[in-house]
Amino acid sequence: MGFEPHDLNEHLDTLYRYALGVTHDSHLAADAVQETVTRALERRHQYRHDAPLGHWLIRIAHNLMIDNARRADREVAVDEIETAWRDDAYTVDAEAVVLRAATRDELRDALVRLPYIYRSAVVLHDVEGLRVSDVAAIHGVSLPAAKQRLRRGRMALVSALAAGHQRRIATKGVPMRCWDARQHVSDYLNGDLDTATAATVEAHLASCPTCPPLYAALVGVNDALGRLDVRDPDSVIDPKTEQRIRDALAG
Repeated sequence: MGFEPHDLNEHLDTLYRYALGVTHDSHLAADAVQETVTRALERRHQYRHDAPLGHWLIRIAHNLMIDNARRADREVAVDEIETAWRDDAYTVDAEAVVLRAATRDELRDALVRLPYIYRSAVVLHDVEGLRVSDVAAIHGVSLPAAKQRLRRGRMALVSALAAGHQRRIATKGVPMRCWDARQHVSDYLNGDLDTATAATVEAHLASCPTCPPLYAALVGVNDALGRLDVRDPDSVIDPKTEQRIRDALAG
């Protein structure tokens, strides 16, 4: 049965929007869309029209990204969040949370802190407008499991936004956002930043409570790499392996 390649065109924006929502990175999102399209074309004979083509494509993207997902230190611990929500004394500053949610960058920053499966459920249901049953089909889980993911994801998002407000208080007056500064650190180490940006990064490092240890670790690791002896026998490919690879490439 399958589909025609041109049928994918109308779904590219939706795929990219979904990928961007769960990765918060335009380059990763674009890579995910490209990989999804490649995988879909390879498997188009498997598409049986038992679900909308867009949902089938999103499921491919979901599976690709969950395979590539790694737990980050910035991710909220959803089990701990649910434990907190079970406590009658737990609450948040609703005004601060809603204010942060109204700012696109703040909302995405909080959203990307959710573990992937919960982030995906929230994006599919609350951003893309899919039904919970569609989320269940895309995730390959039962309807109750999809409902639980959505519920936990929403609770975790509110808590992440609330925690972000507290981080903003702690970093008030610090030049540049942490992620912006961290994206520049590699170029800063190499001396590749323009004077103004380098000065802003330095000002951030001088006043941020969390970035200096990360920068110190980067410097230390970079120094250690510089001391590696490239002549170490363990760093040279085995001649037999090298020849086998060359033979394979030669066809």
